[in-house]
Amino acid sequence: MSAHAGLTAWHAYMAGGGDPQALKDLIAEDAVFHSPVVHTPQEGRDKVFGYLHAASHVLGGENFRYLREIVDGDQAVLEFASELDGIQINGVDIIRWNDDGKISDFKVMVRPLKAINKVWEKMAAMLTAQAG
Repeated sequence: MSAHAGLTAWHAYMAGGGDPQALKDLIAEDAVFHSPVVHTPQEGRDKVFGYLHAASHVLGGENFRYLREIVDGDQAVLEFASELDGIQINGVDIIRWNDDGKISDFKVMVRPLKAINKVWEKMAAMLTAQAG
């Protein structure tokens, strides 16, 4: 399956204000999320949803923009830029879709170090709020 349909759905989610049900519908049951700050992969739709939902609210918004995309078969690399508390963030989303067009693997890489630290701080707060 080509990444293009999944990528279109992902962009619609990001542009649409982060609707939780729209995001859940994009994620495969056995999806895996690789965080820039958590060593172990997060497995399963619920965990992947929690991280992606938090990330879309922490990093998304008016400062967030995708700079470029590289698509090959069932996967894509999307470079993004954002700003948090005056810190410029640059990163990539590496996404793979399964045969049903659902996200099966999502890896986020962020630079520079102070950006990673700021993302960790904001993500920890958002994930704690979601759990509570």
